[in-house]
Amino acid sequence: MTVLVIFLSLAFLMFVAYKGYSVILFAPIAAMGAVAALSPTLILPVFTGVFMAKMVDFIRLYFPVFLLGAVFGKVIELSGFSKSIAAGVTGFLGPKRSILAIVLVTGILCYGGVSLFVVVFAIYPFAAEMFKVANLPKRLIPAAIVLGTAFTMDTIPGCPQIQNIIPTTFFKTTTWAAPWLGMIGAIWILGISMLYLEWCARRAAARGEGYGTVLVNEPAPYSGEQLPNFWIAVAPLFIVFILNRFFTTFIPRFYGPSHSFQLDGMKAAVVTPINMYVGIWAVEIAIVFGIASVFALAWKPVIKAFLEGSKSAVGGALLACMNVATEYGYGSVIACLPGFYVVAAGLKHIPNVLVNEAITTTTLAGITGSASGGMGIALGAMADTFIKAAQASGIPMEVLHRVASMASGGMDSLPHNGAVITFMMVCGLTHKDSYKDIFAITIIKTVGVFVVIAAYYMFHIV
Repeated sequence: MTVLVIFLSLAFLMFVAYKGYSVILFAPIAAMGAVAALSPTLILPVFTGVFMAKMVDFIRLYFPVFLLGAVFGKVIELSGFSKSIAAGVTGFLGPKRSILAIVLVTGILCYGGVSLFVVVFAIYPFAAEMFKVANLPKRLIPAAIVLGTAFTMDTIPGCPQIQNIIPTTFFKTTTWAAPWLGMIGAIWILGISMLYLEWCARRAAARGEGYGTVLVNEPAPYSGEQLPNFWIAVAPLFIVFILNRFFTTFIPRFYGPSHSFQLDGMKAAVVTPINMYVGIWAVEIAIVFGIASVFALAWKPVIKAFLEGSKSAVGGALLACMNVATEYGYGSVIACLPGFYVVAAGLKHIPNVLVNEAITTTTLAGITGSASGGMGIALGAMADTFIKAAQASGIPMEVLHRVASMASGGMDSLPHNGAVITFMMVCGLTHKDSYKDIFAITIIKTVGVFVVIAAYYMFHIV
C-alpha cells in the first residue's frame, strides 16, 4: 500500500506535467496527497517542515546559478554574439553538415554557460535556415538541439550547467570531476547519436521527404545583417571556461578547508565548509566575469535592450529555479514516506554502487521529468549510502559525481520534460512530429552512463 501511494503520486505529477500544467502548483499537491493517504494529520507539519524547508534549501544554494546563467544567455543574445557563433560554425561546416553544425553550436553555447532553456531561441532561426537549404526534415531540429545539450551539460568536465553543479555539494567535488570518464561519455553520446541522426536524414532523403510543407512558427528569413567578429563573440565563453577552472583551484587555496567569520551584530560565528561550495562559487564568479566581458565588448547593443532583456532573463530564471526547487521539495517528502524505504531497500540489492546510483538517479529523473530535480531527489535521499559503499570499494568521489550527473541527463528527457516541451514549442513541432528521435538520443545517453561505468572498471581511469 505504501509503495502504491508513492507510484500513484508520481504518476499524477507526471500526468499533469505532460499535460502542460505547472509543477510549481501541482508538486505540493502531489506530495501532500501522498501524505494525506497515509497520515492526514501530518499534512501541515510535513508541508512546512519538509517540503518548504527543502525547497528553500535548493533555492538558497542554486538560484544565483540560474539567475546568472539566464542573464549571461540574454546578453549573449542581445549582443548578437549567439548569431555570430551560429553563423561562423555553420558557415565553416557548410550545408552538407547542417545537423553536425547545429549540434556543435548548441554544445558551444551550452558549455559556455548559456542556459538550456535559452539556447533554443538562439539556435532555432539558424537551424531552420540551414535545414531548408539542405532540404533536411524540420522534425529533426529538436533532436539536434537536444543532442547538443546532451553531450555537454553533464559529461564534459567544467561545464557550468546545474546538472554538473548539484553533485559538488553532496560529494565535495568540483565541476571538473572525472575528466577522462566525462570525455569518454561525451564522445560516445556525440558519435552514436550523430550516426543515428545522419541515418534518419538519409532515410528521409530516400523517401523524398524534404523540409516539410505544413509549417508552424517559422522564423523570419535571416536578414544578413553585419554580425560581430566570430572570435570576439566566443571570447566570453572562453572567459567563463578559463575562470571557472581558475577559481575552482584558487578558492580552496585562499580560504582553506573551512572559513569562519563573525560580524559585530552576530551572536555566533558562521563556519562555511569551503569544499561544499567551491563548485558553485567558481561557476558564479566565472559567469559574472563573462557577463561583464559581453558588456565590455558590445556595450551599445546590449545596454540598449538590457532593461527589457534583463526582466525576461530574471523571469525565466525564477521560473526554472522554482520548477526544480518544488520538484526537490516533492522528492524530499516522498523520501520520508515508508514506501520510499521499501523502494530504496530494493535498489540496495543492486550490488554495484555505481550501477545502483545510475539506475536510481536516471529513474527518478525520468519520473520527475527533470535532470536536476531527479538527481536532487536521488542524492538527497541516498548520497550517504552511495558514499559509504564507494569508500568501502575504493571508488573516488569524482566517479560518483560523474555517474550521477550523466545519469540525471539520461531518462529525464521523457515527454513531460520541460526542456523537451520548450524545444518543440519554439520549433513549431509536436511530440508526434519529433519525439521519437529525441527518445532515441535519450536511450543512447542512458546507455552512455553504463559505458562510462564499464570504462572505469576496465581501465581504472578517472
